[in-house]
Amino acid sequence: MNAPHRLRLDSAALVANWRALAALSGPAACGAAIKADGYGLGAVEVARRLAEAGCRDFFVATWAEAEALATLGLPVAVLHGVREEDMPRARAGFAWPVLNTDLQVARWRAAGGGRCDVMVDTGMSRLGISPTAVSDGTLDGLEIGTVMSHLASADEDSPLNARQLAAFAALKGRRPAARMSLANSAAIALGREYAFDLTRPGIALYGGVPRGELAGTLRQVVTPEAQILQRRRLQPGDVIGYNALFTAERPTEVAILNLGYADGYWRGFSGRGAARHGDARLPVLGRVSMDLTAISVDAAPDLAEGDWVTIDYALPQAAALSGMSQYELLTGLGRRFDPIWVG
Repeated sequence: MNAPHRLRLDSAALVANWRALAALSGPAACGAAIKADGYGLGAVEVARRLAEAGCRDFFVATWAEAEALATLGLPVAVLHGVREEDMPRARAGFAWPVLNTDLQVARWRAAGGGRCDVMVDTGMSRLGISPTAVSDGTLDGLEIGTVMSHLASADEDSPLNARQLAAFAALKGRRPAARMSLANSAAIALGREYAFDLTRPGIALYGGVPRGELAGTLRQVVTPEAQILQRRRLQPGDVIGYNALFTAERPTEVAILNLGYADGYWRGFSGRGAARHGDARLPVLGRVSMDLTAISVDAAPDLAEGDWVTIDYALPQAAALSGMSQYELLTGLGRRFDPIWVG
């Protein structure tokens, strides 16, 4: 590994976050959403660590994501169900579908059925069969492990949360499955009544804080680091970067980093983000470009070409600075980083 930027990934923090969310889930099992390649951190390595910690339920979006995990032999559900094009992979047995539409239900039954889960739409109007389909015979004969739904506004204090909870709870007497699952990361913080039999955290596993109740409970998992490509000195009046957004008012020491928006360090960090070297804060100067970012290194006179700095990337704070969501900050991390697991 020799990329000029890397991701320091904290195994202990990842596992601690899962255990904290499992504790908040009470008697419900606590699974893990590892779609989008483990929210950008590498699904195989994330899944391996969580499985060793005791996680027994994993969720991905597509069959390609499930196939990438096949060698681990873990229980994996594919949230987007099964298209006709997915059937060869779906029948291979390394994962099972979460059926979302009447057509998917019919397709799975016609292919011989087998283990599956079912998504029910309780008010998000995105994916899922109707609640009436749970008891009108649509699901007859299927081997359903979990009936699940998804909250539209769990990260807000919305009346929709209680309405969806009530609609999902009403399925208890007619559920054709052993388990029920409603809560994502944010919904876990809403209370035990949302947990049912299985919770499905995602963003919170990776250090995201979707609700204030989880602040202080979760640890940062991912920290980008970048190497200095060049060190230079600006004189008063010199400008830096595209559109000359920064003009030096005094002699200023600058380092140019191998890092930019092609790596997921977005333009929203222009003039707002920062790096760190020890206790020194090194603010971003001017506009973040595709592959390069300038930082002030007045506070770190010992830094030189080839040295590394740490990028401020605590997700709630980075989201506030950049204008991006915590989800975008994670899943947008580019593939040019070398992943370095520690802890």
